[in-house]
Amino acid sequence: MAQSRPFRTISILGIPIGAVDMPLTLATLGAWIKERKSRYVCATDVYNVTSARTNARHKAALLGADLIVPDGTPLTWIGRLRGNRQIKRVCGPDLLLAACERTEADGWRHYFYGGAEGVADQLAEKLKKRYPGLKVAGTECPPFRPLTDEETDRMIDRVERAGTDIMWIGLGCPKQEIWMHDHVHRFKRVVLIGVGAAFDFHTGRVERAPLWMQKFGLEWLHRLTSEPKRLWKRYLVYAPRFIFLSLIETLFPPKTARE
Repeated sequence: MAQSRPFRTISILGIPIGAVDMPLTLATLGAWIKERKSRYVCATDVYNVTSARTNARHKAALLGADLIVPDGTPLTWIGRLRGNRQIKRVCGPDLLLAACERTEADGWRHYFYGGAEGVADQLAEKLKKRYPGLKVAGTECPPFRPLTDEETDRMIDRVERAGTDIMWIGLGCPKQEIWMHDHVHRFKRVVLIGVGAAFDFHTGRVERAPLWMQKFGLEWLHRLTSEPKRLWKRYLVYAPRFIFLSLIETLFPPKTARE
């Protein structure tokens, strides 16, 4: 992870979560875009943190990120328990909208990469209607199979030649985190941001939880009841495991964390 950062990090189960809120995250992105150097950002929730404990490539991808924003409300709860009062939830779908809203003022150019066939195009069209000043550098839906080196080179060339500032990656977790970790060095000046289900949320393919559920940290319940077969393990196994382990870590921090 980059050494010079305008934010603190909190180690939660070995993963350095940025003690950030939305304004600080946007300011950080703006500074990085002006530097014209490639970096990547992970929007990480409880499932990501817990999954990385048993997935070495996923953990390496998180540890290599320039910024990990707290996508899950429980991460902000733990951060505040440890004295970081400024930390607030910065979830991927909201970060995408906030960055698009800033486009008219800052001129950021966005590239949307991921989703099922046609979803990236649909997302760009919906966002352009919502933000008339939005600058779309391009859209792309990659095949489910891994790209060859030649295909990857052509894709990166398209992204760079389009003058992309931010490339939004919607490949799902942990595929998108690993993809960014493996490919960021091949870009010259693009900030990569993994936003998971944001493509499906903003195109209406998946219904997002009401605002009141998001506010009280209950978005997980909405997603669980909407897709129980796919998400039951994430919320009924990984989430309780995270709560238990992170509270133990908070009450009895490792010796190195106390020194």
